[in-house]
Amino acid sequence: MAYKVSVVSLGCPKNQVDAEMMLAALDKAGFEITPAEAEADAIIINTCGFIEDAKKEAIENILECAAYKNEGNLKALIVTGCLAERYKDDITEEIPEVDLVVGIGSNKDIAALTKAAIEGSCKNSYGEKGDLDLNADRMLGGYPFSAYIKISDGCNNCCTYCAIPMIRGRLRSRRIEDIVAEAERLAEGGVTELIVVGQDTTAYGEDIYGEGRLPQLLRELCKVEKLHWIRTLYTYPERITDELLDTIAEEKKLVHYLDIPLQHADGAILKRMNRRGDRESLTALIGRIRARIPDITLRTTFITGFPGESDEQFCSLHEFVKEARFDKLGCFTYSPEEDTMAATFPDQVDEQVKNDRMELIMTDQMTISAEKNEEKIGSVTEVLIEGWDDYIKCYYGRSPADAPEIDGKVFFTSDKPLVIGEYVFVQVNDCLEYDLLGERTDEPA
Repeated sequence: MAYKVSVVSLGCPKNQVDAEMMLAALDKAGFEITPAEAEADAIIINTCGFIEDAKKEAIENILECAAYKNEGNLKALIVTGCLAERYKDDITEEIPEVDLVVGIGSNKDIAALTKAAIEGSCKNSYGEKGDLDLNADRMLGGYPFSAYIKISDGCNNCCTYCAIPMIRGRLRSRRIEDIVAEAERLAEGGVTELIVVGQDTTAYGEDIYGEGRLPQLLRELCKVEKLHWIRTLYTYPERITDELLDTIAEEKKLVHYLDIPLQHADGAILKRMNRRGDRESLTALIGRIRARIPDITLRTTFITGFPGESDEQFCSLHEFVKEARFDKLGCFTYSPEEDTMAATFPDQVDEQVKNDRMELIMTDQMTISAEKNEEKIGSVTEVLIEGWDDYIKCYYGRSPADAPEIDGKVFFTSDKPLVIGEYVFVQVNDCLEYDLLGERTDEPA
């Protein structure tokens, strides 16, 4: 009788890809994959360890799953991912309910390690970071028609607030032919939306080709016949070239969407973050992007309360947000992370001040988002159908302007039954702050 295993994946899409690789390895080894944690012989929690809130979420999930040792069939509680890589043996020492900790370099051995843990003979395992197989097979854990594709791991940027280079190591890009081959397999399996991810997708290829190759990679991915939409996340401002913008403008499969994590707009704060640019250069970049691709959707993220952020510097950021009018925006308070340079800076900002500043930006962004959605009333947009909402009796999905999980939805009615995973056109009749409301219509002429 096969052992049953359940995998819980937390954190970013890049982590989800790692979890899907583990699922494929477990399936190939004969494990029965189950979403029912109470029935599982082993639960694997693939954690995020990027910021304090993510660590808290991981620990809460670990403790919740540990209860299945008494209430279910659980014999082994296993922790993998960034938290496992970062804190290693500390986890089993401080959370004795955990039976096994597996660093990212040992993901390739997850099946054997899980079997040993269930049978009571295991010890924590940490391979070299570079041993993480970026080309391994995957078992998709989400929608069958949409998938992330990780083009690299690690990062060379070394932002002073970020622990990712310590956790994941230096940039390690995959070869174009390997990425395209995976995209072709995913498309043959029914994936029509591909979402390109990496710690910094615009740095892709610098380590193996000696220069950034994201535009060339995207053009090759657009040749994959059965793909309909290709979306790129995590593009850094200093590496957004005219070649990249031309590629997005010219290739029909590339949705007009760019995710650019700016983090701040004040030049002195950006310098302390070990990032480039200032308000003037970022304003010029946004203008250049919108001039080349007028219907582009721009998403960004900002950090409030970075060490040393003065009232004046925050006001500059706040004004920049109101002037730039981003289509999508997330704002987070600064989280001091162990072993990062910024955590040692003496001029830490009060938590309440951080939160107040974050709320100011998000309040203004809600207004901007609502105004931008109101401008779409009367227009027609293409939508990828994700499901049916039985409560409000309508379909819902995402437009080219909406990335999964982080952006809004389009809710719409239809005069005929539709198929989940299908692409349809929707006439926008109304809106909320972040979502659109409408009805299915014929393709515009």
